[in-house]
Amino acid sequence: MAAAIIAKYIASLCFVVAIIWAGAADLVTMQIRNRLILFLLTSYAVFAPLSGVGWSEIGWAVTSAGGILLFMFVLFGFGWVGGGDAKLAAVVALWLGADHTLAYVLHTALFGGIFTILILQFRLTVLPVQCLTVPWIMRLHAPGGGVPYGVAIAAAALFVFPATHWMQTLA
Repeated sequence: MAAAIIAKYIASLCFVVAIIWAGAADLVTMQIRNRLILFLLTSYAVFAPLSGVGWSEIGWAVTSAGGILLFMFVLFGFGWVGGGDAKLAAVVALWLGADHTLAYVLHTALFGGIFTILILQFRLTVLPVQCLTVPWIMRLHAPGGGVPYGVAIAAAALFVFPATHWMQTLA
């Protein structure tokens, strides 16, 4: 029992740090590295069984994540999201589990819409001189530029994560 709680603490820390890193990296570079996705995938594979997650629950989480990956790659095909966003969304769904996937998808859409509106408003403002030399701010400010949707994916993940089995016994 104590080993499962320790595994949940470590897993939760890994998840939260990686998700914050993914959102920040996407904001600044418009890229979510495959190494980060693999870290999340490997961490789940190691910690889920150690944390007492049943094989049935893992199976449903994998199925849910596969559905999210398929859906996100359709969006990628239309050019609406990046490949890193698609992979991040799927691995987050894996961590959150099938029970929380719908809430996660809805929050991602909500946060994504709000964030997109904020970026569009930001692009209408005049930047202070200090920001004109910061490449990632200039990229975000450029008309017609992309929106780092990984920020919304990360925000939704962190919003839903406390309701998952990972955090339930830790509170």
